[in-house]
Amino acid sequence: MDNIYIEATERSPEIDFCFSEGTFSLKGESYPEDISETYEEAMGKLRDYLESQLEREITFNFELIYFNSSSAKIIMTLFDMLDEAAESRQVTLNWYYREDDDNMEEMGEEFGEDLEHATFNLVVKDG
Repeated sequence: MDNIYIEATERSPEIDFCFSEGTFSLKGESYPEDISETYEEAMGKLRDYLESQLEREITFNFELIYFNSSSAKIIMTLFDMLDEAAESRQVTLNWYYREDDDNMEEMGEEFGEDLEHATFNLVVKDG
């Protein structure tokens, strides 16, 4: 499966899905005008990957500065997909936030509360 790298724009995050390494990340801001266009390909390929690579260890890094409610739904879907995948393999989700950003810290805590199988880490980001 080909890796996916989509550069960040003013309204959408950098999407870096390295299927060959089992590492994935979203970085930046996420409030695109067309949420489906922004995430559809990456989400579909991730779903296929999770269904075909049943034992591969996965690390997913969330380094978001801001996101809107539509993006929050995508993030929740990602958390659900990854938690389900963690039933059969090691899945680690890292939620990065700036020390002075209480809102992003709280959002990470809320997303992480519902995980049953995946390992979840809140990580203070330098700078």
